[in-house]
Amino acid sequence: MPGQKAYPRATVKKIVKAHANCNVSKNVDVMIYLDYVFLMKEATIEAKQGGERGITGRSVKKVTADTLAKFKG
Repeated sequence: MPGQKAYPRATVKKIVKAHANCNVSKNVDVMIYLDYVFLMKEATIEAKQGGERGITGRSVKKVTADTLAKFKG
């Protein structure tokens, strides 16, 4: 359904803050979603270049370190 969220924004912020043990920005849920979308896009490209039929755990693992390093601030 369009516009439906998996978690309320406050809940996502509390979960991330508890795991990170530091302050997080008010738009952390948006940033996490954008990181996820970009990671999946990179994994799709990696899978196609590797001749795979779809995204696999291997293609995600290959691009995870590089993709997350781009967004580390």
